[in-house]
Formats: sequence, structure tokens, C-alpha cells
Amino acid sequence: MVYKCQEDSFLKEPCDYGLLGSVPVLQVTRRGADAVHFVESALPVGKLVTQKLDWERRLDHMQQHSGQHLITALADIHFGYPTTSWWLGEEESYIEFDTQSVKPSDLDTLEELVNEKIRAANPVIVTVYKEGDSELKRVRTRGLPDDHKGAVRVVTIEGVESNMCCGTHVTNLSQLQAIKILRIEKGKKNKTNLHFLVGGRVLRQLSACLHREYQLTALLKNGPADHVNLVDKLQRSLKYANKNLQAALRDIAAYEGARIKQQVPTPVYVSHHRKEADSDFMSILINEVGDQNVLLFLTVGDDKGGQMVLHGEPATVAQLGPQVCALLNGKGAAKGPKFQAKVSNFANRTKAEELISQYLAGTSNDC
Repeated sequence: MVYKCQEDSFLKEPCDYGLLGSVPVLQVTRRGADAVHFVESALPVGKLVTQKLDWERRLDHMQQHSGQHLITALADIHFGYPTTSWWLGEEESYIEFDTQSVKPSDLDTLEELVNEKIRAANPVIVTVYKEGDSELKRVRTRGLPDDHKGAVRVVTIEGVESNMCCGTHVTNLSQLQAIKILRIEKGKKNKTNLHFLVGGRVLRQLSACLHREYQLTALLKNGPADHVNLVDKLQRSLKYANKNLQAALRDIAAYEGARIKQQVPTPVYVSHHRKEADSDFMSILINEVGDQNVLLFLTVGDDKGGQMVLHGEPATVAQLGPQVCALLNGKGAAKGPKFQAKVSNFANRTKAEELISQYLAGTSNDC
């Protein structure tokens, strides 16, 4: 069944999956007091079937939901951070606190407090009250859904709090195993989101982190304690190498431009590609040539794509630019003597050169 927790103003706890007989259940939604199941194929009306629950999914949701109740209660009791809503995500969950900021030291203490309760194995008790029962005035609630009818369910963490809720929960805090608070981030409307993991998700996250750590150890040839320093060193080295590369490319662009300009006779058309260069390289080369009578077909980038510039006499550029761009599977536009575009198919670059040469040969014959 799909549930709406009373501390959740905008989300529903994800539904259960499983089987009705041998037919997979794809989705379950709530319509008033009814649970409507959407199944893979039709079931005969009146047929008695056995329901088989996807227990791994259910247990995960129970752990996250009960963990949220525990974090919410202790954050409010000890630090005065009230919860306005929460999100149960597929990878991690978060609680929205009605506060602009949370002290990092409070997070450390909060994590200690929630795990202390888990070790204490406090029972989690579910009690169902008739609507209007006076006991309901003593529990935490944000109000019942508009379409609610009948009895009201209250979830109590013994010694911590009682909360009106119709979601899935564990029966004892020990079943949560552990809670790990991940981080906080700025939320909407001056609120703060606290991200967390509970139970099996903590173990899965730890396994993933250890796997990445082993991979980094093999790549960096050093222990985990040195990973941050080594990566920082590599980044600084890469930045320095890129700076030197850009300086060298600027020199090459200036050299290529000067070489073209010095040719006798001056060429009518020049094609040039440089894999490792960028748009600055093309601009420097164009400025160094400084002659619209020389048609320049320039490209930069690798097999995955890059950029092109066709520079020359405006009428020629306006005629050839879109055709060359289409051959290279690009998108761009002409402005005066320059047609500039982002492209993704350099496999057709030779065809583009042939197109340009044929066009220039045709205009020369016309003359």
C-alpha cells in the first residue's frame, strides 16, 4: 500500500512490490481507504491468490522510515530543529528542518544520540486509536489527510516519542542496525535538508566507498591516507601542463598564420585541423592571416566532436558554411566573414574539404 506520513507534506512512502499469485505487482496507490494494485496481467475476478511481498524492499523502507522518526524526534528534543517534511529516496533520504542553519557539531552529537538509541534496542510500538480518541492529542502530528476515514495509527518509539503515521516501521530500533548522517544542504524557503542512510544502505555505501578506495590505491600507487594529497598534486600538475599546452598552441597558431601569409602566391584556400586545440587557436590563426580573400576551413576537437570555423569572403562563407556544417553534423550560424559551429562528425571532414574545393573551382571557372 502507498502511505502518507503525517510529517510529509509533499511525498508518499514508496509502495511495496511483490506478486499476487504468480503475477508481478507493478504499482500500488491509495484511493481513500482502498489499496489499488496495478499488475502485469489481469487476474480472474473472484480468484483467491497468495500475496508475496518483496521483503528486501519493504525492510529497506521500514529502516529508512523508522530512522527518520528517530532523527526527527531527537533533533527536535535536543537541538530545537523541527521537521517540516522528508523524502525517502532510492539511494539516500533527507529530512527538511525548519531552520536556516544547523551547527556541524550538532550533527556529530545527533548521530551519536540516534545510534545510542539503536544500541539500547528501544521497542517500536504501533497502536490504533478510534478517530477522536483523546490520546491522539498527545502525539506528534501535522493533521490527517483530507480523505482519511476511520481509525488512526500511532507509532511510538518507547522512551522517545509518539507520532501519528501510517507508514511501514521496524518493531525494535535494533533492527535499524546503524544510522549515518551524510551532509546538510540549503533547502527551500530558508530551510535545511539533512541527508542520511539507515541499515542496509549504510553497509552498501561503505562497500561502494571501499571498492573505490581499492581502485584509487591501485591507480595512485599509495595508501588511502595519501589519496587526497596525491590527487591535489595531480590536479596542480595537470593545470600547469594545460597552461603550457595553451601557450604552445597560441605560438603554433601564430606560426601557422604567418606561414600562410608569407606564401607566394597567397593561397586561395587553407584547411587546418588540430585535435588538441580550442576556439582561441582558430581565432589567433584567423587574426594572424588577416585576409578575407584566403578562405580558412579550421576545425578543432577529437572523434567525439568539436568546433569548426569557415572564414573568408562573406558571400562565400554564407553559401558554404551551412553545407559544411551539415556534413559535420553541426549547429551554427554565419556572421559577416565567419561561420562558426559546434560539430560532432569529423569523419566527414574530407567530404567537407572536397565540397569547398569543388565550389571554389566552380567560381573560378565562372570568372
